[in-house]
Amino acid sequence: MLDATLKSQLQGYLQNVTQPVELVASLGDGPKAAEMGELLEDIVSVSAGKVTLRTDGDDARKPSFEIRRAGTDVAVTFAGLPMGHEFTSLVLALLHVGGHPPKVDADAIEQVKALDGDFVFETYFSLSCQNCPDVVQALNTMAALNPRIRHTAIDGALFQEEVAARQIMAVPTIMLNGAEFGQGRMTLEQVLAKLDTGAAARDAAKIKAKEPFEVLVIGGGPAGAAAAIYAARKGIRTGIAAERFGGQVLDTMAIENLTGTPHTEGPKLAADLERHVRDYEVDIMNLQKAAKLIPASETGGLVEIVLENGASLKSRTVILAPGARWRQMNVPGEDTYRNKGVAYCPHCDGPLYKGKRVAVIGGGNSGVEAAIDLAGIVAHVTLIEYDGKLRADEVLQRKLKSLPNVTIITSALTTEVIGDGSKVMALTYNDRGTGESHTVELEGIFVQIGLVPNTEWLAEGGVALSPRGEIEVDAKGQTSVAGVFAAGDATTTPYKQIVISMGDGSKAALSAFDYLIRLAPVEAREAA
Repeated sequence: MLDATLKSQLQGYLQNVTQPVELVASLGDGPKAAEMGELLEDIVSVSAGKVTLRTDGDDARKPSFEIRRAGTDVAVTFAGLPMGHEFTSLVLALLHVGGHPPKVDADAIEQVKALDGDFVFETYFSLSCQNCPDVVQALNTMAALNPRIRHTAIDGALFQEEVAARQIMAVPTIMLNGAEFGQGRMTLEQVLAKLDTGAAARDAAKIKAKEPFEVLVIGGGPAGAAAAIYAARKGIRTGIAAERFGGQVLDTMAIENLTGTPHTEGPKLAADLERHVRDYEVDIMNLQKAAKLIPASETGGLVEIVLENGASLKSRTVILAPGARWRQMNVPGEDTYRNKGVAYCPHCDGPLYKGKRVAVIGGGNSGVEAAIDLAGIVAHVTLIEYDGKLRADEVLQRKLKSLPNVTIITSALTTEVIGDGSKVMALTYNDRGTGESHTVELEGIFVQIGLVPNTEWLAEGGVALSPRGEIEVDAKGQTSVAGVFAAGDATTTPYKQIVISMGDGSKAALSAFDYLIRLAPVEAREAA
């Protein structure tokens, strides 16, 4: 099952196991069961006796296997083959169940251990989902730290009858004690925040006690990370508050146009960005959503950022890098059936629609690429574009038009998502040429119509926004408010690209530092 390279790597990792691990397999029949058996035997063969295998498991899900700390209740379960993106999850589960300490903040570890209650988690994942490993690894880590927490990671593509019965239509989907707990990417800290209701208040108290910064960055994507690095390298007090570190990059699959990096994936790049920021003395405040900006002219000298939890951060300068999110169709039924047939990540959720009919909304590069990818999985793809022609690169259009199970509809305005109360059944669109309404019967809709800036919270802060809601900036990244700069996808800077956001963030930090240098003599004169 594992090639020589993976076996060698796994052998090296398993040297860190300090407590005996037992694999308990419930294999059943079929090719996937045989593959799982080979995988488990390969693990045992390179473990130097630290891992043993039993094949008498009685789990109702087959094939599956449990990773158990021998003689204890500490265990995690994989229902399906944890390969692809999930191979790292398998390795970490072996290490953490085997006693190797996880790389988690000490406070978070104690918080997990202190959770009072019995928590049975189930996560539905797909092997092509780049966000799923974060959830699987977070919950596996929690299960390894607290024996009253159990976690099973389930490959939705392998257990399609179960997925259909539980109406799982997006990954990752997390169930807790049989009820839906959450969907989408979640870190260990985010899971804890939902379980531990007092965590938000404790975080707010810590934030209120912080001294003012010289540069405060709002947003943890490429622009925010670059800004924090460039500011910290100047030796000034720097903080970064992010709703989720990595931002939109976390939802990106393949990245092949980042200069100097021929290929990477969004979650890996996000982890690299955070690692780089942590190389400097930057106060990172993750899971913190900004709610309001109060300019220095109203506070007596410092820019204030009010957070959603009620706490405030103050700084001499602020760099806004809140990024953007997927644009919605804003038609009846979209909100009702989000994650119940309406999806925004074809890489993540595509495998759940194997053999079904889906639509892709949008004829730009993202939409056409999504349609091409989905055509290899689903029964049929209908691509719907508002414009009179596709806007994607010609090479992508040629590939799309060569596929036999794709229908392209242009000059079409999507008007409604139709469902049966629990899942999507169809969509309607108007032909912009004739005005006629049409219905397309389908099971899934993937929306790929661009981004909208995360700037609604700035409406009352005096920061000038464009008609599209983008932060207006000059050549130096300065906004209309003194001491407030901005960078990245939320600004009027054209071309929303990772490399441009990084440059924007660096420029904004240098501009903020220049502003501080010029401001300091003025403040000294006024103080005198």
